[in-house]
Amino acid sequence: MSESSAEIEVLGTSPGEADVERLVDLVLETVRSDAAIGFLETATRADVRAYWRGVLAAAHPNTLLFVARRGAAIVGTVQVQPARAQNQPHRAEIAKLMVHPTARRTGLGRALMEAAEAGARRIGLTLITLDTRAGDTAENLYQSLGWTRLGSIPDYALDPDGRTLHGTAVYYKLLERDVG
Repeated sequence: MSESSAEIEVLGTSPGEADVERLVDLVLETVRSDAAIGFLETATRADVRAYWRGVLAAAHPNTLLFVARRGAAIVGTVQVQPARAQNQPHRAEIAKLMVHPTARRTGLGRALMEAAEAGARRIGLTLITLDTRAGDTAENLYQSLGWTRLGSIPDYALDPDGRTLHGTAVYYKLLERDVG
């Protein structure tokens, strides 16, 4: 699969039930492939469904939820979550970049990140941050996109196996405002 065979769109914060279930499928497949995205291998459909419903219900008005589709299937996603503090209207966090195992190494992660950055610029953001498992292959992607690595925090979270602690790497990127 090439990146061009997936369509990237903003899903919005009120998706239909079918898309919520597709997002659940994506999380479960991503975790089964050892991705550190906040869930353990023991996560159930109900756990993941509750996560998505909670994220969607609590979303900031400017939250951007991008999905990549191959047909009806959702094969990737990333979120731009604006800061809620009054003194940080210029800032957001990138959350839950996921690419289905069958769609990896196709440029889809890069395309999702580029869409997220463009979306952040469009809504007037000038600083975005993220964290990822230290040493993960995603670090290569972020660095190739011009993200700056601040450092890492040891023993930050458990791997999907629920036994092994890993560090997290913290990144930021300054954006120029989109004037178009």
